[in-house]
Amino acid sequence: MNPPNVNGKKMSVDVDPSTPLLWVLREQLDLTGTKYGCGIGQCGSCTILFEGQALRSCMLPVSAAAGKKIETIESLEKNGQLSKIQQAWVDNQVPQCGYCQSGMVMATTALLRKNPKPTDAQIDAAITNICRCGTFQEVRTAIHAVAKA
Repeated sequence: MNPPNVNGKKMSVDVDPSTPLLWVLREQLDLTGTKYGCGIGQCGSCTILFEGQALRSCMLPVSAAAGKKIETIESLEKNGQLSKIQQAWVDNQVPQCGYCQSGMVMATTALLRKNPKPTDAQIDAAITNICRCGTFQEVRTAIHAVAKA
């Protein structure tokens, strides 16, 4: 299998090709920022960027990642500096429990790379992650704060 490029590094793993990418990231590569939520692609806690697109890694077999560019939450912070999105999350006190937030941040990263000044409707359409704490208003506020910067 052609190894995937995970956070800018070629990664080689020896697992069953049908293993969900989520488990390879967490268990073989020790990238535990990507969270397990539902296991059926509904909640979004496991959202990563796959070739720049926000995808649910629990539903993606590792074989589909062969030779592809994968980005996880760990890739966003550079040299001790949070990304603008991560900083907006802190500044706007978005998380409560925080469990779903890495997936939200990754979905937001994909959205803002594609559309740097989204409307509320575009945010709602792109950020379909579930937050049990209900921080959706704070998420929208943080996204607009990054869009204004």
